[in-house]
Amino acid sequence: MPASQTRRVHIYRLGDDGPEVGDIQERLTGLGLSIDRDELAGRFGPSTEAAVRSFQQRRRLRVDGLVGPDTWGQLVEAGYRLGDRTLYLHSPYFRGDDVRELQRKLNALGFDAGRQDGMFGENTDRAMREFQRNVGEEPDGIVGLHAIDMLRRMRPLEHAPSRALVREAEELRQMRTSIRTQVIAIDPGEPGEPGDDCTYSIAEVLRDELAAMQAEPSLLRDRDGSLGPLERARAANEMGAVMCVSIELAAGLPEASGPTVSYFGSEQTHSPAGMSLARLILEEIEGELGVRGRLQRSAVSMLRETRMPAVQVEPASITNEREAALIADPGFALRVGRALSAGIRRFFAD
Repeated sequence: MPASQTRRVHIYRLGDDGPEVGDIQERLTGLGLSIDRDELAGRFGPSTEAAVRSFQQRRRLRVDGLVGPDTWGQLVEAGYRLGDRTLYLHSPYFRGDDVRELQRKLNALGFDAGRQDGMFGENTDRAMREFQRNVGEEPDGIVGLHAIDMLRRMRPLEHAPSRALVREAEELRQMRTSIRTQVIAIDPGEPGEPGDDCTYSIAEVLRDELAAMQAEPSLLRDRDGSLGPLERARAANEMGAVMCVSIELAAGLPEASGPTVSYFGSEQTHSPAGMSLARLILEEIEGELGVRGRLQRSAVSMLRETRMPAVQVEPASITNEREAALIADPGFALRVGRALSAGIRRFFAD
């Protein structure tokens, strides 16, 4: 297996150089992205940054031209094709585009592998064993060349709605119940990022508003905490939360403006419950701030790694001069936190 996804703690960016940058470039060009020849010796120049941005857009990551843990992990995963390695339930999970292709085939055949997130977890293992039983094979959950050949012979209709999407849509209807006693994870975003104080204040307002509704909200880190996204997602899973709301401030092009609310998804699949929650929250933020925003699918860690409906909320851009002034207003956190709570309340009531 190529270098592990935990290898890169440094964030690589424009101006960096060295063998690690060369490794990144090799993976990008292997995926068909173009980099100028004079940069290919390991110099992170403009064409490398452009290739990173193209890759991030393709994979529905944050498009910032930086190679941090999310982007590096997806670069590794993108290099796998079904059949490159034997897959089975393992800790930590196998991750990659080969797993995503396997999940897509199983779901298309009616075996519920869960959402197509590229992680070989318990749902994928269970679906694989069910498939093996149905075709008269030993249900060991091991995906080798023989199992892959059998899957391909079945000619799954991979563009049809998957069983996983149908199941989640049904679960969404069942979630329309009282907000009382519901465990809700609140992620104040990445510690140390620009605007960290604001996002944490929004999270605190949201916590207090939800507690007043007799829900059971919980912050995934304290104000000075340093937990990374994988650790925060794991905490949300372990507390048995029914939803997770992650809060960040956008930081991109100066002309970028308006709120963005993201939910888990790729070109092939998405989370119906996450999309519904995102839509309701966006409507409340737009109404509160008086600006139009956008919904988008995303595969960032806080949406991909959590096992419940999750959204990432970027209420404003800290790199936009007008919105930076809005963020600095002491009342901004209160307004956004209340808008988030109103969207969540509607999710349970609609």
